[in-house]
Amino acid sequence: MGAMKGRLKPVLAGVAAVVVIGTGVALSLNDGSDQPVFRAAPTTSASTTTEAPKQIKAPVETTVADVIRHGVSLFSSPGVPYAPRPAMANPTHEGLSVVFLVLEDHGPWLKVRVSLRPNGLVAWVKRSEVALRTVPNKVVVEVGARRVTVWHGSQMLMRETVAVGTDRTPTPTGRFFVDGIVQLPYDTGPYGAYQVSVSGFSDVLQSFGGGNGQIALHGTNRPDKLGQAVSNGCVRLDNASITKLAELAPTGTPVVILA
Repeated sequence: MGAMKGRLKPVLAGVAAVVVIGTGVALSLNDGSDQPVFRAAPTTSASTTTEAPKQIKAPVETTVADVIRHGVSLFSSPGVPYAPRPAMANPTHEGLSVVFLVLEDHGPWLKVRVSLRPNGLVAWVKRSEVALRTVPNKVVVEVGARRVTVWHGSQMLMRETVAVGTDRTPTPTGRFFVDGIVQLPYDTGPYGAYQVSVSGFSDVLQSFGGGNGQIALHGTNRPDKLGQAVSNGCVRLDNASITKLAELAPTGTPVVILA
């Protein structure tokens, strides 16, 4: 079974469903050095692990932006509209709301990570067109180690074995965020109980299963394949684990995928 996320369809209530569909917009690119806006969190208990993934800081709360209007303007820099596509519709044609991960807060302007091709896309939006909130955790996927870890600061909340992309259809690496969560009507299909959409796209596939080649963390009906490189780029977990991850990683949650 292919594992690349196709078209997301919200099925059941109770889970925030937010996704951005890629359209090939080319705005200013993130060079990987910028970090999400973090806010101090209350003191937590000691870490349950003595080892953190390499190259990963241990952030606390991250600021995200939910679009509150029927559309949101995109800018290549403050006050300079991106001419080929100066706006995104909200909700999307799938009926889902648009969310951004905030990288920098400049008063009336926000520098944000956008769920569009190419991977790492960064744009500017007006603060007046979004509502800000925070998310508490961070997801780290280690492709080589075949595992996913959810962190709250330096405290490990969960760690599970996953299946990842094959050599021909690899899981893309980089800094992303959760842009949609969809609970599926049954957990016996190839995507299991949940699809947790990630703002990253396959470097190989431009489309898959009616979608645009966007990846997701999702469940599976083949748990025997976990720990292997067998997907079309998505990250597969067993159904119990993806259900827990969907609870720990609301829309806007940072997702870092390491080689």
